[in-house]
Amino acid sequence: MAGIQNVTGSCLCGNVTLSIKAFERNVVACHCKQCRKQTGHFVAATRVDNSELHVDGAGSLTWYQASEGAERGFCKHCGSLLMWRRQDSDKTSIMAGCLDGATGLTLDRHIFVDDKGDYYDIEPGAAVFAQAD
Repeated sequence: MAGIQNVTGSCLCGNVTLSIKAFERNVVACHCKQCRKQTGHFVAATRVDNSELHVDGAGSLTWYQASEGAERGFCKHCGSLLMWRRQDSDKTSIMAGCLDGATGLTLDRHIFVDDKGDYYDIEPGAAVFAQAD
């Protein structure tokens, strides 16, 4: 997988920090209704194997059950959305915006574009899927 190894990230207030040894995939932009409601726009996230992720400040991390089988992790102090995962999964999606510095990642695809807001266009260059890929 492309991407720089040993990348760090954090929430806005710094109470939760992430250390990522390696990424599993490039960035996916999700335009589904849940992601738009949670963030005010669309989500851009990469994914890691849980064995490649270390979280400091986990006591400040709160998990919100977004749907029957998935949850979103955010800082309970500043509200920063940091992660998304299917329950009982060995993989976690990391919000690309919380990553520090160069990552070497690229935007790979857009999903759930049928749900996207009417106030923006999707730039050409990445694959586009009406629903999930």
